[in-house]
Amino acid sequence: MKKSVVVFFILSFAICYAQNTETTKSKLTGHLFTDSKIVLNEYVDSTTVILSNNNEGKKSTVLAALMSAVLPGSGELYVGDYLKAAIFFSVEAALITLAVINDNKGDDLTNEFEVFADEHWSVVDYSQYIMIHWQELGLTEQCNISINDNDNLPPWERVNWSDLNNCEGMISVFSHRLPLHGEQQYYELIGKYKQYSSGWDAFNGNNYDDVPQVMLDYAEMREKANDTYNVAAKAVVGIYINHILSAIDAVWSATSYNKDLAVKFRMQNLQFANRIELIPTVNFQYNF
Repeated sequence: MKKSVVVFFILSFAICYAQNTETTKSKLTGHLFTDSKIVLNEYVDSTTVILSNNNEGKKSTVLAALMSAVLPGSGELYVGDYLKAAIFFSVEAALITLAVINDNKGDDLTNEFEVFADEHWSVVDYSQYIMIHWQELGLTEQCNISINDNDNLPPWERVNWSDLNNCEGMISVFSHRLPLHGEQQYYELIGKYKQYSSGWDAFNGNNYDDVPQVMLDYAEMREKANDTYNVAAKAVVGIYINHILSAIDAVWSATSYNKDLAVKFRMQNLQFANRIELIPTVNFQYNF
């Protein structure tokens, strides 16, 4: 008798929650043990937990990456990570400011040393030194450089540059040929190599190896300008890195967001005094 009661309760519970209930009822025969097998074969456990992502709330990882690649922090803002967005925005603004300030400062310092060079270094004096000291420079004969006698012209307009470069090429102790006035290499070479020391107004007129102080001061001015440009260049590199890191982080943030944003569906088993019921429940969960 007890065995029959147990089977009856199992059968009753299964009938209440069997899948396709109407189909199951049509198969019942009226015999307890036969019907119990039919119901139990078609019974589906409704207490199984189903976890599924909510597609409507998902963030596009591609869009987040593209946004941050263009403007660092925007992808994080799209995902909703406001702290990271603020950090990337701040870093971007700081790097841009640093680059612009130092680039402008470098331009100002460059203008200063170029004006200084035009005032204190003369290609006329340099050319005359070559023609006067041709023997000390190792030439077998004097090298002629055409020089305009008009003192009202700036020095770089008085010298025949082709003659000058030809003479420089014949002097074995000279390593360079002077570029045209105004070129970046022109201002670099006259403050970097001893062969151009004779063009500075404080030169003592003897050996070109005797570098005057004014040439050293000029070299220091150029170094300051270059250092400033280097800071600006590093800031630009930092800007590129900030774009790349922000894009990578935006992908990670979007992926984490999509993973954490989930809805859990389950059938909760509730026991009452005279019955057992399965109640459908929905659990919305967002981890941050």
